[in-house]
Amino acid sequence: MKDIGRILSLIICLLIFSGLSTTAFAQSGERKVLTIHDYERWRTINSVSISDNGEWVTFAYNYPDADDTLFVKSTVNDKIYEIPRGSRPIFSDDSKWAVYFVNLTDKEQKKLRKDKKPVPRKAELLNTETGEKISWDNAASFSFSKGSGFLSVKKTKADPKSKLKSSDLILRNLSREYHELIGHVNEFSFNKSGTFFAYTIDANDKNGNGLYFIDLFANNRKPLDNGDLDYSRMSWNEEGNAIAVLKGKEKKGFRHKENTLVTLTGIGTENPVKNEYDPNTAFDFPKDHVISEKSMVRWTDDLNKIFFGIKKQEVKPDEKKTDTDEHADVDIWHWKDDRIQSVQMSAAERDRNFTYMSVYNLETKRFFQLTDEKMRSITLSRDGKWGIGRDNSKYWSDWKDSVADLYRINTGTGEKNLVLEAQYRTYGISPDSKNYLYWKNSHFWNYVIDTDTHVNLAENSSISFVNEEYDYANEKAPYGFAGWVNDKASVILYHRYDIWQMPLDGTAPVNLTGNYGSENETRLMYIRLDNEEKYIDLSKPLLMSAYGQWTKKAGLFELSKGKLTPLLNEDKRFGRVVKAQKADKMMFTIESFADYPNYYISDMKCTELKAITDANPWQVRYKWGHRILFEYTNKNGVRLQGTLAIPDDYKEGQKRPMIVNFYEKNSQNLHRHIYPRYASSFGGVLIEPVSKGYLYMQPDIHFNIGSSHSDMLDCVESAVSKVIEMGYADPERIGLHGHSYSGEGASYIATQSDMFAAIASGAGVSNLVADFNHFWGWNYQLRGRNGANGHRYYYYGQGRWGTNPHDDFETYWSESAVAHVKNVNTPLLLLHGTHDPTVSFMENLEFYNALRLKEKSVILLAYPGEVHGLRKLPNRKDLTVRMQQFFDHYLMGKPAPDWMIHGVPYIEKKK
Repeated sequence: MKDIGRILSLIICLLIFSGLSTTAFAQSGERKVLTIHDYERWRTINSVSISDNGEWVTFAYNYPDADDTLFVKSTVNDKIYEIPRGSRPIFSDDSKWAVYFVNLTDKEQKKLRKDKKPVPRKAELLNTETGEKISWDNAASFSFSKGSGFLSVKKTKADPKSKLKSSDLILRNLSREYHELIGHVNEFSFNKSGTFFAYTIDANDKNGNGLYFIDLFANNRKPLDNGDLDYSRMSWNEEGNAIAVLKGKEKKGFRHKENTLVTLTGIGTENPVKNEYDPNTAFDFPKDHVISEKSMVRWTDDLNKIFFGIKKQEVKPDEKKTDTDEHADVDIWHWKDDRIQSVQMSAAERDRNFTYMSVYNLETKRFFQLTDEKMRSITLSRDGKWGIGRDNSKYWSDWKDSVADLYRINTGTGEKNLVLEAQYRTYGISPDSKNYLYWKNSHFWNYVIDTDTHVNLAENSSISFVNEEYDYANEKAPYGFAGWVNDKASVILYHRYDIWQMPLDGTAPVNLTGNYGSENETRLMYIRLDNEEKYIDLSKPLLMSAYGQWTKKAGLFELSKGKLTPLLNEDKRFGRVVKAQKADKMMFTIESFADYPNYYISDMKCTELKAITDANPWQVRYKWGHRILFEYTNKNGVRLQGTLAIPDDYKEGQKRPMIVNFYEKNSQNLHRHIYPRYASSFGGVLIEPVSKGYLYMQPDIHFNIGSSHSDMLDCVESAVSKVIEMGYADPERIGLHGHSYSGEGASYIATQSDMFAAIASGAGVSNLVADFNHFWGWNYQLRGRNGANGHRYYYYGQGRWGTNPHDDFETYWSESAVAHVKNVNTPLLLLHGTHDPTVSFMENLEFYNALRLKEKSVILLAYPGEVHGLRKLPNRKDLTVRMQQFFDHYLMGKPAPDWMIHGVPYIEKKK
């Protein structure tokens, strides 16, 4: 580690002079080569939002290892507010106010976390018109009421170790500019219209506990229910004139609280109607069960029904510590277990909190349990009349598709009947509660819930919605479902390129985009601008995204009255569109390989486009590059594309060193911007090598079933050969790197190809046979994932093998890198976090040992405590340096650093 210490010292020295050097370069007109010493000045953008009237935006500039700055900026004038260390802003819906957190300095936060102490932050309220601010310390959350009349700020608990869930709450009257403190608040919320505020109290001695209500504009407050009980799961109805809550207390010797359901309708009137449902006195409630606060409480729109969860009461286990010498501690892994023990362990807390969905009818005073031990989940219709229950008890498998029998459940009677058997893909219940959409036998189907009938939507159409590009081993999926149409008689579906309106009765579909997509090989997709949208309204203009399958052009289109109009269609990449809710303004990013994805604001026709951020204006002082798109075919003649990043100083005819990175498909990222960042893995592209003169290539991979690694080898070699043929790359100076899935591919390629001068492989599986029966992110010391083994991944997931090593050992073994170590002639740099929850560290350790046995050139970078990608900044900096040194030596001929020649003895590691 001595050399890394010297490198980091050099970095600090160079950073001191970076300001002077960039000025000199700017004055001389020269551009400098980007190095790791420059990374710290590069900013990214987050905390982006737009006010409802479109006149204000927020954004924050973030540095890799420094304090961030939040900006609240006007879009109509030059007014801007700068908030050091601000984050997570939201606007009031009248756009007059913004509230956000103000954090401690990065240094202070790190110290508190190191000392295992709470990290406080304050909430700050900004008047966007006047610039006046008011703040509150120790804030945990905040929210505005609809109509912008009030702000609530929940504070953190005064005593973090307290068992109470409550803390102080600030309720601010924004128009009258005063606020009050309400103590011991647990749950709280405004109703949807912003006229009422309700909260529950959870006090130390339970005196004053209850459900409380404030009529915000009449300034009228009163308790709706109180007592020395615990109140939980407070829930408004959609209209905000009814509320429900659970109240209960612990029962000695038992695990679960015994709750009563309290409902109040007519909230805001002089005499709200209160009802209580007490399971202890109810004739139809299951014996030895309780209403559980572990589940949501939900109203139906007509206020006749309310849904909640129940669970069986359990005796509390003896908490006295037992002598381990007297009691065996053993887990029994039985081959007949429905779920493997590791899955049970990982899901234990969720299983303990699991509840059975139930319903209480306030009108008939009847209770029904809707789910049970076999049918454990249910999707409810919006009107609450129906549910679609899912029973997968017959089909549970470590590796097969997650299919289930589906049942229609009448929530008014509890009656259920079988709808579908062994169903895989479903798309939910329509907003009007009448239809249920699913995919079966390569077609979309509509289940009409009221009449219990099924309609094949493609019955009168020759159009296929099967995704022919789907390359996994199970049933091919459709291209996608966009949403329900407001005529309540049709849905919008995606074809490969165009958008279709498909009637729910199975009559002929309509191509909404007029075959433009297919004719131009451009994929069109609907952009949802309203997060609360239930239906797609075809009478209004619809915004569409566009992406050229082979050109990679992208943009925005408008579909209005059957006419498709391009608004923007460029050789750029466009980010997610966010619309101002009460104005015809929208915000999105535009980027290219050389242009950072800054945010722009525009009208809905894109005639007025204005940049609102400029994250890294100094980039013009550095050598960069551009990307080109090229085409090639694999050995089977499949048409494929790749991208090639070319340095600014490249001259025609030069043969440059080239680094190759791959991971499934990458040509769609032709216009993705690459900014300087410390490497967290061997995946992705680094811009520094391009600035230094390297070519950087990313090919697309075409996968077949049962030959993933050979497919990677084929496509990578084919793409490299094409670039060599094009005259860009020096065939003697080509490197390759990949991480995770492409890390295992890179390792395999190292055993099969002599095309590369150096290969870097991170966190990849080297022994498919062993890994098939291993666990993803689970062992008795590491609990990072769900405890599932690798079976489903290898059969039907990304592995794409479609079989297992016990039935087809040769495929698994021949496609494993470790089986071919004797063939390796390429220097290898391996990377792995020792606590990786995705791919076992032992995979790379086994590969390293096998290579070492055969005296192959291999170095393993093991980062203790790190996971699938490096998280700690010092480790990411270290990896960035070593990765670049590795390729610089083998591709540029630079002297190898000492760690590559001699390694680093463990006892000298920290010197």
